[in-house]
Amino acid sequence: MAVRYVSGENLEFAYSVGRPAGNAVQRNRLRRRLRGAVAIELDLFPSGAYLVSAAPSAQTMTTGELGQAVRALAHRVNQFVEEGTK
Repeated sequence: MAVRYVSGENLEFAYSVGRPAGNAVQRNRLRRRLRGAVAIELDLFPSGAYLVSAAPSAQTMTTGELGQAVRALAHRVNQFVEEGTK
């Protein structure tokens, strides 16, 4: 998974799942699962706009693995924000 971050006052998310992740039903299911995983970990993300891109391998992740991947994304963004304010 990858994330693009733009600082801002509001917390906004967009999700991108490409065609290699499967047909429309599979991509939409992955997008819903990803949205749910982010909603659970929302307090970990600093305010701003995010584009979360899922790789085809995310299709086979369990809910726990997806949550762990989202926490890792939040950690990377927080490191980026902290380095930018120094």
